[in-house]
Amino acid sequence: MQLGIRLHDTTKLPFEERIADVHRLGFACGHLALSKAIDEFPTTDEALTPGLAMYIKNVFARNQVDIAVLGCYLNLANPNKEQLAETVRHYLAHIRFASWLGCGVVGTETGAPNETYTFTPECHTEEALQTFIENLKPVVAYAEKMGVVIGIEPVYRHIVSTPGRARRVLDEIASPNLQIIFDPVNLLDAANYEERDSVIGEAVELLGSDVAVVHLKDCVLRDGKLVSMGCGQGEMDYRPILKFMKEHKPFIHATLEDTRPENNQRAKHYIMRMYEEA
Repeated sequence: MQLGIRLHDTTKLPFEERIADVHRLGFACGHLALSKAIDEFPTTDEALTPGLAMYIKNVFARNQVDIAVLGCYLNLANPNKEQLAETVRHYLAHIRFASWLGCGVVGTETGAPNETYTFTPECHTEEALQTFIENLKPVVAYAEKMGVVIGIEPVYRHIVSTPGRARRVLDEIASPNLQIIFDPVNLLDAANYEERDSVIGEAVELLGSDVAVVHLKDCVLRDGKLVSMGCGQGEMDYRPILKFMKEHKPFIHATLEDTRPENNQRAKHYIMRMYEEA
């Protein structure tokens, strides 16, 4: 496992200093959401040139930090055709940029069938799933051309809400350039929290062969709502997940989520100790 961190969870610093700090903290990779991690120059689609890619790539390489995922978390089920077209253009720009960066994965969640990207019961319908699949197909086709993987991240409150629905997306599109970003906590909600071990076990069974990246965070149920936090602060049992990673996914990129600068080292040491024992 190559353990990293979501870059916008680290200390807010100028870009080059921020990546140097990630290396100093002992992280091997980072999840890069351009607009969240970089303030001092634009990261709009028109700014994503080969020159900018080479600059960013060199900063990461100089600090011995991989770019695990280039985040592009937008709604591919938006019913507004103009907004959807703009979203697709944004994905294509990120895929192209990732190919120049040498970043293997462009990451996305799986949306909602509304303009506000909010959870409604319609998220879990067959119609919403088919809309997402159809809108994802041209994005994956472009990723195939550019040699980049689209990593979809199943989330309970989004369209691809279960391991079974995620398996269907993979099978219906049937592309080697479509894989999974596995965030176990995101598959959980108050409705299935008590069955979390079986939910996560099913995810490993159905999706394990297609997992490209892992996200690591913790969670607890408070007042009927799932609350996420840094690893080691909640009730997650990461031993089966880490054992799976150790046995089947050598050197996989795994990034911490929902940490803060003051606790990321504690979360890192917690996970690394469990991984060594797995």
